[in-house]
Amino acid sequence: MNHAMDELLITREQHENTNAIATETIKTMRTMNKLPLIIGIAGSMLLLASCKKDKEDPVAPTPVNEEELITSVYLRMWPTMGGDTAVFSFVDLDGDGGSAPVIVGDTLMPNTIYSSSILLLNESEMPVDTISNEVAQEAEAHQFFFSTTGGSLSWTAYSDADMNGDPIGLSATWNTAMSAGSGDLSVVLRHELDKSAVGVGGGDITNAGGETDIEVTIPYM
Repeated sequence: MNHAMDELLITREQHENTNAIATETIKTMRTMNKLPLIIGIAGSMLLLASCKKDKEDPVAPTPVNEEELITSVYLRMWPTMGGDTAVFSFVDLDGDGGSAPVIVGDTLMPNTIYSSSILLLNESEMPVDTISNEVAQEAEAHQFFFSTTGGSLSWTAYSDADMNGDPIGLSATWNTAMSAGSGDLSVVLRHELDKSAVGVGGGDITNAGGETDIEVTIPYM
């Protein structure tokens, strides 16, 4: 009797072990069957995350060279045959709409040929930024234009040129008439203009196009 009971218990234990192994095998097979689905879902999530990142972090465009602030224009004129240097200035530290600009003229001698140079500054920041240096570096895209009203002063010619042989105007020549007289001189700086347009190379602003960086009028005596 005891021997029979022992055999029954062993048979029952083997049956239970077999069932347990079968259950584990089924679980393993179910997990393996789910693997392609899990991998597919994970791949989709990664793709969505990548697309979202691309939308959130677009490639930054190449920065353009922004127009610089010009607060101050200093025009120096000196006689080519020797003599006193005249300095004309236009300073507007707070820009348009603020306080009136400080404009200072000077006296010129009659019957004299003058050479000139222009200094452009941004004096609203420290250290002061010398904008005329940037104009020289980007000479192909910039040109000054000069004009006078009344008096005895006349603009004569450009004394500098860019790499293409087109004028810039950072330096120029002027002359005064036999008799002295007071009037106004105007300085205009254009950028991204058409230097090949009719008259532009000779100082005529009519067909230049482009945008005006600075335009000032200063008296002379």
